[in-house]
Amino acid sequence: MTDNVKTPYLDVNDLRVHFRTDDGLVRSVDGLSFQVERGKTLGIVGESGSGKSVTSMAVMGLHTASNAELTGSIRLDGQELVGAGKEAVRALRGKKMAMIFQDPLSAMHPYYTVGNQIIEAYRIHNKVTKKVARKHAIDLLDRVGIPEPGKRVDSYPHQFSGGMRQRAMIAMALSCDPDLLIADEPTTALDVTVQAQILDLIRDLQKDFNSAVVIITHDLGVVAEVADDILVMYAGRAVEYGTAEEIFNEGEHPYTWGLLSSMPRFDRKRTERLEPIKGTPPSLIRVPKGCPFNPRCQYVDLVGEPCVTERPSLLAEGSSHGVACHIPPEQRSAIWNDEIAPRFA
Repeated sequence: MTDNVKTPYLDVNDLRVHFRTDDGLVRSVDGLSFQVERGKTLGIVGESGSGKSVTSMAVMGLHTASNAELTGSIRLDGQELVGAGKEAVRALRGKKMAMIFQDPLSAMHPYYTVGNQIIEAYRIHNKVTKKVARKHAIDLLDRVGIPEPGKRVDSYPHQFSGGMRQRAMIAMALSCDPDLLIADEPTTALDVTVQAQILDLIRDLQKDFNSAVVIITHDLGVVAEVADDILVMYAGRAVEYGTAEEIFNEGEHPYTWGLLSSMPRFDRKRTERLEPIKGTPPSLIRVPKGCPFNPRCQYVDLVGEPCVTERPSLLAEGSSHGVACHIPPEQRSAIWNDEIAPRFA
């Protein structure tokens, strides 16, 4: 391999995460592939239940339930994680990969101070004294914008506001300078001002550490701010995958169109009402045959039977913009230009 060829720091290939239950097999993630390079940000978007968080937990090696079945490949800096021992994966967490959880109040231990939790995370991977680790914790809290970090290091999670808890969670995740940072709904339940501050913080810290970042969210506005590439998930599968510019300016999957049409825009005047996606996501035990989005898709009649009998492939050969849709590319382009794009003009 030549030196100028970039290899992804995180390489996920045909990942499947299934759970056996009394009601049947839950296909939470069903054949997912993506890559993230160092210094780049991938946004994974989709409705609740699409498999986003299950994917992140699989990368972190956190599926420990006896009914979890995980297959495929997850390579972190060339090291295979699927099938690796628990101790081997645990040694990577915190040092090579870290995660910002959706709800820091439940993710952080209520009985220990924020400082102690950051100190513990740091000392697991670094042979330093408590005094050195405490100074490191104070420096991190200061870096993520916690006021009076020398005092707040001894505060408990419940004594922090929602935005400050999220910042403390980021400080804990960054305590060992991880090469991969996964942020699962990092701005949920925060007001828009704090959301912007958190996204700016993640962006700035990524520049400092040259980390690979995966941001998981249902909010396209969030990924528009920070993502280089976007993976759109539905029913445990990828339905579209491309650069942020391609997704926002040339989106091709009807589900992506639905997400875009339901997103408010503040940078230009909107002349039509927001349009929600009709229907609800399918049960992951009984995923529809063919394209999983077909029961909610208003363009099924353009193709007919293949939409309900054949599962569409994601990537066209030689194309970096993957779309899992039976509608011919020319028709998708016409629909975008005639129906979808004018809503944002």
